[in-house]
Amino acid sequence: MTRLSQWIIFAFSALGLLLTVNQTFLFSRVIGVVFNGQTFLYVLTLVFFPIIFLIMPRAARVKGEVGLMDWALFLLACLCSGYLILHANDVIYSSWQFTAPTQAQIVAGITWLLVLEGARRTNGWPLTIVVLLVSLYPTVADHMPGPLNSMSLPISDVAAYHLYSFESVFGVPMRAFADLVVGFIVFGLALQFTGAAKFFNDVAFALMGTVRGGAAHVAVVSSALQASISGSVISNVMTSGSVSIPAMKRTGFSASYAGGIEAVASTGGVLTPPVMGTTAFIMATFLSIPYTEVALAAAIPAALFYIGLLLQVDAYAARRGLKGLSRAELPTLAEAFKGGWHYCLVFVALITMLAQGMNESRAAFYATGLLLVVNQYRPENRVGLAGLREMITGIGRGLSEIIAIILAIGMIAGGLAATGILSTLSTELVFLAGDAPIMLLIMGALTSFVLGMGMTVSACYIFLAIVLVPALVKVGFNPLAVHLFVMYWGMLSFVTPPVAIATFAAAAIAKVPAIKIGWHAMRLASVMYFVPFFFAMNPALILQGTPYEIFTSIITAVCGVAAVSWSLQGYMLGVGGIANSVAGVATRAVLMLAGLILASPGNASLGLNQLEFAAIGIVLIALCALAIRTLPGCAMTAPVSASPAGE
Repeated sequence: MTRLSQWIIFAFSALGLLLTVNQTFLFSRVIGVVFNGQTFLYVLTLVFFPIIFLIMPRAARVKGEVGLMDWALFLLACLCSGYLILHANDVIYSSWQFTAPTQAQIVAGITWLLVLEGARRTNGWPLTIVVLLVSLYPTVADHMPGPLNSMSLPISDVAAYHLYSFESVFGVPMRAFADLVVGFIVFGLALQFTGAAKFFNDVAFALMGTVRGGAAHVAVVSSALQASISGSVISNVMTSGSVSIPAMKRTGFSASYAGGIEAVASTGGVLTPPVMGTTAFIMATFLSIPYTEVALAAAIPAALFYIGLLLQVDAYAARRGLKGLSRAELPTLAEAFKGGWHYCLVFVALITMLAQGMNESRAAFYATGLLLVVNQYRPENRVGLAGLREMITGIGRGLSEIIAIILAIGMIAGGLAATGILSTLSTELVFLAGDAPIMLLIMGALTSFVLGMGMTVSACYIFLAIVLVPALVKVGFNPLAVHLFVMYWGMLSFVTPPVAIATFAAAAIAKVPAIKIGWHAMRLASVMYFVPFFFAMNPALILQGTPYEIFTSIITAVCGVAAVSWSLQGYMLGVGGIANSVAGVATRAVLMLAGLILASPGNASLGLNQLEFAAIGIVLIALCALAIRTLPGCAMTAPVSASPAGE
């Protein structure tokens, strides 16, 4: 990358951050720059989208330098974005999505191609092909079968609709980016640049390092904390895994199992408040609710997931007789907080501001400012001018990659909205479900998973939020629950073969084939397959209910998740290991059934409420414990041999 391109990336990043702060805090009243909501979207596009062609140049693999084609695309993207800003009032007040002049249609066509190229550079061909096909759908809608059949539009009109309507490129995803994503991404990246990762690692080592299988417990806690603020699965696997995977291998975990733990823990972090990922902010905009409501709703499911993961790790270590780390080689909790107490202060401030109803973006920027000020009093983490420039450039790079994807996935929504078939699709799906709404939920899970293989989670979520979610709401499911349901199942492709993107990142560190890690990750993440069904059928688990319903649902769900985790790993806490015999396999199957029953919200058709279901589950768990203790051939007689660390 040339020095000129580096300075341009820094300058555009700094300008973008200044304009966002100006817009968020209404400093425009002072400096005289005023943007309406739509114009501000165009401004953000101008400062963050063109630089993607410099950040990810076409010839990077060959020369590592920005080529003439990259500069041409950068300038073209600047011109198209500038054109939008100059003609913003025409777009808004003259309905250019229907009446765009020829010049505007040409700009729309060029921008369409630029957005596709930006998506290709940031996310590869799978997403690009999906966006291309769906965005072109309105041009061939009259040739499509069944419910997909609709009136076709000329390609010039489709291009204008994509760029100038409020339903496509500059639709819900882009509004969420402007209103919520920028502030929290800045906060998350500022935490990374100021050394929060070391603090999270130290806290995790202090809390969990000495328990059996301590290195794996540390990996789970540390990865959860880091991924919850970074919002990125792959980058977290690479940063956290470079420390955690070797540590797990040294303490007796097989390389493939260690990689699976890291992949799953990092994936779950994106579903964990306070920051979560880009999809959660888009969800808040879709539902027209504060982001804090989404974060609160996601808290219990995230906790259930990590409880299940920690119990599986503990069971694995117990079956193999693995020990924890020596206290002498670990930091104490006091030492950890001495080096990072200011991060706790910042988190408390952020949560307090959000709890008091402050605008989410303002709260994130205030927290970032507090972090940077307090951090200057820590000599070991103090940010100088060079560090500040590096941080601003890093933030700009991160936002540029996100906006390139968001602009593209907006066209998925636009391609379907342009023909007006969304209500028809929703009605058809409800008709297919008939008297079995649960079948529609299963269809949604499978569709989310399949789409998640070839698309980003945000793209997968947006597609299903406009096609499937309305049908699920029509048949009686809680709106927030089904939005979270779709997001969860879209994330599962990160750890489920054959795609399992997170396992490929872990495989590079663990030095084993990704498919080996993938099968371990799939088992470790199995609780994530069940939890979305739990909260979709019982919204009390996302805090949608009375205090009594919420309390009883949480208790029974925790017990259910514990039973499922013990079943998967063949070890029951406080009872012992389960043998790989016929009796042992049968006991594990009953234990799995007991867990699912415990977490069930009840079944009116069977005449049983939640507590009655829970009682059945508890009885089955007690019978399993009794079988392990007394049934010949059911209990383990010796620890399982640990796999070689290199396998």
